[in-house]
Amino acid sequence: MSAKAKPVTPDEAIDPSRALVPSVQRVNEVHVQKGFWPKIRRTASRIPFAGQVLSVWYAARDPETPTAAKGIMVGALAYFVLPFDAIPDIFAGIGFTDDAAVIAALIATLGANIKRRHKDQASAALERLRDD
Repeated sequence: MSAKAKPVTPDEAIDPSRALVPSVQRVNEVHVQKGFWPKIRRTASRIPFAGQVLSVWYAARDPETPTAAKGIMVGALAYFVLPFDAIPDIFAGIGFTDDAAVIAALIATLGANIKRRHKDQASAALERLRDD
């Protein structure tokens, strides 16, 4: 970030209308790179949509996925990873409903970019996580 660049606030980082702003993309990518695997390891056995989250992860990292789709996918993954959201994840039973809604909306709009290979990679990763 340049010296004149305005820092990105947490609200801006998860705002879908700003998902493709380069500074927001960079912040989201950093959060996702650092936090995705630790969070998915902790939660995979508790959330029924873990396979969908993983398929989005693999699609976002695929060089063949269009850049705009990647930006939105990374924004959704950042929402999943970041500790602040509409319904905090610490609330048993309902804590992940907002995360599930974000992933479901993403798949509804960008599902064509999530290929069979991404779903297969997600299934394999889930199996590895369950075996650990």
